[in-house]
Amino acid sequence: MLTTANDKLNTGDPAKDKDNTIVNVARYLKRMARVQPYSRAVVCPRGRTASGRATYSHLTFLQLDRASDILAHGLEASGIRRQTRTIVMVRPGLEFFVLIFAMFKVGAVPVMVDPGMGVGRMVDCLKQSRAQAMIGIPQAHVLRVLYRRHFRTVKHWITVGRRWFWPGPTLQGLLDQPYRPFTMARTTASEVAAILFTTGSTGPAKGVIYTHGVFDAQIRIIKSQYEIVPGETDLPTFPLFSLFDPALGMTAVIPDMDPTRPAKADPVKIIRAIEDHGVTNMFASPALLDRLGRYGQKHEVKLPSLKRVITAGAPAAPVVMERFVKMLQDEALVHTGYGATEAMPVSSFSSREILEETRRLSEKGFGICVGRPNSEMEVRIIRITDDPIVHWSDELVLPPNEIGEIAVRGPVVTGGYFERPRQDALSKIRQGASIWHRMGDLGWMDKKGRIWFCGRKSHRVITPEKTLYTIPCEAIFNNHPMVYRSALVGPGTPPRQKALICIEVEKQHARADRRQLADELFRLAGANELTAGIRLLMFHPSFPVDIRHNAKIFREKLKVWAEKNIERAYRAE
Repeated sequence: MLTTANDKLNTGDPAKDKDNTIVNVARYLKRMARVQPYSRAVVCPRGRTASGRATYSHLTFLQLDRASDILAHGLEASGIRRQTRTIVMVRPGLEFFVLIFAMFKVGAVPVMVDPGMGVGRMVDCLKQSRAQAMIGIPQAHVLRVLYRRHFRTVKHWITVGRRWFWPGPTLQGLLDQPYRPFTMARTTASEVAAILFTTGSTGPAKGVIYTHGVFDAQIRIIKSQYEIVPGETDLPTFPLFSLFDPALGMTAVIPDMDPTRPAKADPVKIIRAIEDHGVTNMFASPALLDRLGRYGQKHEVKLPSLKRVITAGAPAAPVVMERFVKMLQDEALVHTGYGATEAMPVSSFSSREILEETRRLSEKGFGICVGRPNSEMEVRIIRITDDPIVHWSDELVLPPNEIGEIAVRGPVVTGGYFERPRQDALSKIRQGASIWHRMGDLGWMDKKGRIWFCGRKSHRVITPEKTLYTIPCEAIFNNHPMVYRSALVGPGTPPRQKALICIEVEKQHARADRRQLADELFRLAGANELTAGIRLLMFHPSFPVDIRHNAKIFREKLKVWAEKNIERAYRAE
């Protein structure tokens, strides 16, 4: 039989597809549908039995591949085609996976925004994207109607669930069609695959442009870095991370939790899901690890099936890691990943090295070690500046042990933001045909080639005497047993800011004498060169944190709060 070009496109073999210049995450799904067709690809909680046990629905790899083929035909018939920017507002579940893989097959461009960032900020992000289509749950379409001017460019819409008073097809209607194989779009490595908005935890939310090449590199690096093999089971508590699972041949078990509030997740439900499905891999924010670790310590929980846990989004404190590691088997590790929406993953570091070697240095104010760059990434520490850097020069690079801005280059570095030339200029440095991304993070590199994170560049406090960095300074205060977490802020304007430390105490110490505790913390600070100059302290009931991981502290908001309430600050005597 004659083999056509279209037949080659549907081989599902990444190596062969590269010969046809196709780069697309969906090709990995097609391969898994061939290799392990009847293994579960996605598992989703659907309800509970009379005794309270969770019940689940699932799709096999073959079912997911075929359902996404059917939907891909439906999307094209509905006007959603290659390079159609499409707002996606769908809850994590079976439909989410079918939809995203169908969009990849079509070559459409999903536009993803964190729903937890608040309605106002969310619709502003969606307006920025100038999307031509929208696929969402009924509540999302109500939003479209209420904020009509923000969605003026949207010409095609599909409802996931019951359609109310607006026209257009439903997702279920598009899926209720006979199966026909779909010929995947001939997407290339440099073609736009998605626009993922940052949470805006350190400034305005920005749409990061992901290409198919970046997604492809992420899958390759994650698989190699963590030695993931097909047949494993993952519990991805961050929805976007779950999209890699079918491509990696892992079963994705969707947790029963609100993904926008991981710090509020019910530990019993998370632990039960791990036990029910023999979960081998879990992605969790430091806030969720802390919640699970505290529960596990109190109830002596063990999780023998887990062989690796990946945490990212913010630094995980060693004490949080230590608690959680006690729930695992001896050979199992917690890996703290370093990266950002604009470049991920950059490096990774295991709990064994942290707890046995770098922890004591972190507690002394050296920063938090985030490991060595992975084999495909280059990392340099460059001089600190708030100005754009147009062209790369080796003269920018600082020697080992000196704090500067972290800059990265490699296949997972995104090329820029969607229609944000000012932010592009501030975050990208060109070197020939390649791009260095300025992480906006400060750190230093030790002589072993390990990166030490010292906080955000925008959070450094510049006083008339010296510059202070958040993570090293906060570590000194965090050594006090009554302190849950601390945050360095700088009321005033650089270079005449005041160094002020905000303290959130452990809940069991909420009624402790504040003046006595403040004096103890000032004595602790005075004994360390890094913090000796901090002579202002304020107690805060609960720090504002980011939506995505509930772990990054909104120091900008704390600074505003401190400036308004400075008269309540405790002063070193």
